[in-house]
Amino acid sequence: MTADRSAGLAETARALAAGEVSAREVTERALARIEAAQPVLNAFRVVRADAALAEADAADRQLAAGVRTPLLGVPVAVKDDTDVAGEPTAFGCPGDFPPKAADAEVVRRLRAAGAVIVGKTNTCELGQWPFTEGPAFGDTRNPWHTGHTPGGSSGGSAAVAAGLVPAALGSDGAGSVRIPAAWTHLVGIKPQRGRISTWPWPEAFNGITVNGPLARTVADAALLLDAASGNHADDPHRPAAIGAADAARRDPGRLRIALSLRMPFTATPKRLHPLVHGKVVELAERLAALGHEVEEADPRYGRIGLAFVPRATAGVADWARRVPDPSLLDRRTKEAARLGRLLGGAPLRLSRRAEATLHRRVGAVFATYDVVLAPTTATPPPRVGAMAGLSGWRTDQAMIAACPYAWPWNVLGWPGVNVPVGRVAGGLPVGAQLLGPAGSEPRLVSLAAQLEDDLRWHEHWPEPLAGARAAP
Repeated sequence: MTADRSAGLAETARALAAGEVSAREVTERALARIEAAQPVLNAFRVVRADAALAEADAADRQLAAGVRTPLLGVPVAVKDDTDVAGEPTAFGCPGDFPPKAADAEVVRRLRAAGAVIVGKTNTCELGQWPFTEGPAFGDTRNPWHTGHTPGGSSGGSAAVAAGLVPAALGSDGAGSVRIPAAWTHLVGIKPQRGRISTWPWPEAFNGITVNGPLARTVADAALLLDAASGNHADDPHRPAAIGAADAARRDPGRLRIALSLRMPFTATPKRLHPLVHGKVVELAERLAALGHEVEEADPRYGRIGLAFVPRATAGVADWARRVPDPSLLDRRTKEAARLGRLLGGAPLRLSRRAEATLHRRVGAVFATYDVVLAPTTATPPPRVGAMAGLSGWRTDQAMIAACPYAWPWNVLGWPGVNVPVGRVAGGLPVGAQLLGPAGSEPRLVSLAAQLEDDLRWHEHWPEPLAGARAAP
């Protein structure tokens, strides 16, 4: 195995198990890449250098003793909304946060699979926006063009695109895994609600937020999904187990695919950028060439936003109450929290009860089609700072205009997979999402793997950071 950034999750795990490299070596290399990139990309809130090396040494002892687990000795990162014992969970917020006493359930499972947790990646304040910027940690930048955002809210985890770590865990409450995956040329999986535990929270943001992997290949994303999957005894959602890694090796068969370009209703101005439109249509044509039946058709979303806003804003209000000093929060966060407190009673209960009706109405598309193909975002990644000085209302408008496609699947709790569809003006990546009904991750993963084998997106890298275009 080479020392460069190219080795993915599965290849690193294989090389470690074969004794071709030590866990300390691969962890030292990852930490060196993170340190070198931090002044440019600013992807990490916490780097666990000493703790990670100690974990790597422990993994080497296990490897020498013949122990084999799926990720033994492999360095991975997790988003800073996820508890890691001994580290703060600031979730993008300013303030003095105490270290956590215990790992979140998903971190416990990653450790059980043998992963070395090298650090916690940056996220915007309480994960609200599709950019990763804030006074608590600065601006996180896109490795394909550092003048642009990598997206959000899992923007720090998108540092996988620069090869800092083989894969990373993010979370997705309105597209927050899929959007940064689209804007940094990655595979991002939003799994079925409950597939990966959000414990110590039984539900994150009233059930709209789930944890999910970002990786350069489908196989790596599937491997991390399998390692992270599973439930705490008190989780309210416990879907039947799947084998995502096995699905990544299977042919999907001939599928009926609905190309959906219509945006869900939001009562705000928005349009699909022509360059994004062209790339998504090209992907639909490739799917047809691979033997799938592709037709234009749209799910009936109706006024699904009425079921999203109470859940999202009440979630912001819940988190805002937990921060050490609420006065330090962004004014937009304070506005969202005030709205969440207003909507956290009867409107929230009504939005939860609407889910069964939405499942029937939106899910009717799957009586005819196996998969929905839609843009992940409506635009290429905006410039860093483009939304920084906006009011709350203007931020919401700008956010919806850029990212109107992803959030309905969070209301439904169903899985979706972002796949890269190429780069547009300025070399900026864009993506498309494969969407399915409850429990459809294996089908979506198989289809994504078929596309990857055809399009070979994992062979393309951003320029090395030493020669990256400087931010203006």
